[in-house]
Amino acid sequence: MPQQHVAVIGAGMVGLSTAWFLQEHGIRVTVYDRDHVAAGSSWGNAGWLTPALTAPLPEPSVLKYGIKAVLSPSSPVYVPLRADPKLLRFLAGFTRHSTARRWQAGMRAYAPMNKLALDAFEQLTDADVAAPTQAADPFLACFRNPDEHATLVDELEHIRSAGQDVKYDILTGHEARAAEPALSAQVGSAVRLHGQRYLNPPAFMAALAAAVRARGGEIIENTAVTDILHRGDGIRLVTHPQHSTPATMGQAVISDRFDTAVIANGAWLSPMARKFGVRHPVQAGRGYSFSVAADRVPAGPVYFPTQRVACTPLHTPQGTRLRVAGMMEFRAPDAALDHRRIKAIVNATQPLLDGVNLHDRADEWVGSRPCTADGLPLIGATTAPGVFVAGGHGMWGIALGPLSGKLLARRIATGVTPPELAAFDPLR
Repeated sequence: MPQQHVAVIGAGMVGLSTAWFLQEHGIRVTVYDRDHVAAGSSWGNAGWLTPALTAPLPEPSVLKYGIKAVLSPSSPVYVPLRADPKLLRFLAGFTRHSTARRWQAGMRAYAPMNKLALDAFEQLTDADVAAPTQAADPFLACFRNPDEHATLVDELEHIRSAGQDVKYDILTGHEARAAEPALSAQVGSAVRLHGQRYLNPPAFMAALAAAVRARGGEIIENTAVTDILHRGDGIRLVTHPQHSTPATMGQAVISDRFDTAVIANGAWLSPMARKFGVRHPVQAGRGYSFSVAADRVPAGPVYFPTQRVACTPLHTPQGTRLRVAGMMEFRAPDAALDHRRIKAIVNATQPLLDGVNLHDRADEWVGSRPCTADGLPLIGATTAPGVFVAGGHGMWGIALGPLSGKLLARRIATGVTPPELAAFDPLR
């Protein structure tokens, strides 16, 4: 019997993880990306593997933002004012799901995934993905005063009540600075989470791509997939090389035959998946990041929930830098970087850290997280036999990408949907 051949569209964490786990089932894979490995939201994010915080993005606290706040470029959540019917429909759905009841239902769907998420990373790194994950010791969520941490503690208790094991303790400002000297005197309290991990996203993605290639997989970069042709004899892709010669510029290329296709192209998922019955829109929720050198780089991740800013030490052969990431901006995925958003991160974070010059920045970046209105990813089969989707993870594509790929690969190889994926049916 011929070896099954699967095309994976998108070389981010979700797409490459799906490819790697398909290879575990003896399936041949070809991965396409319109740019390069990890060119989307997988490259510049905070790199947190935090089951204790992985929850639906629409939550009751979102409703506290007023219209004036979300229209301000300095707000942690920003919606540029423009006439965009698709965005308005998404925001209306997002608002409908920002209730306690719907958040709790979503959290019950996330809890089984969160229990297994770190094991999927261990499977990768115990095999041939030559990039470590790091213990987040400590992992501190920091606040200016003791009253501010109540919202996070309440959320952690709700996550615990959904059936997930969450361990944390509450620190005074003095105790927080003793645990992490890089915090300034303006930090008045903190929540220390236990059992979390983190990674260096560019290094991990490069190692995962190298492992897929070493196993015989092909990764075709700088090639946009613009359509999937579902025919009786199999599946073919319509592709456009991004760096064509003048003679071939603009010409479409029809791929060889595939048995199966997986749409895992992040914030660009909806236009391709819609014709296969996936009606849940995926909206770009753009995040920003940059890196800085520091006199005292924090020993582990530092989170400022009120400011929605995440800080992660990135260890490289050239030394350790601090990646500072944050913001949620609902805008077109290909829009240019908005320097006002970088400035907002700097202004919100600088008073809370000592020995860190946020004005001496490198690697300024914006990436489009793929968000759904109900806060749940889309993982599974479509209406077309052999066409699957894997995306819509919002801020959790790094944390849940390997497990999503593992479970979807099992579905493709065996025809049986793992129970953990039931709530994430793309046709729901």
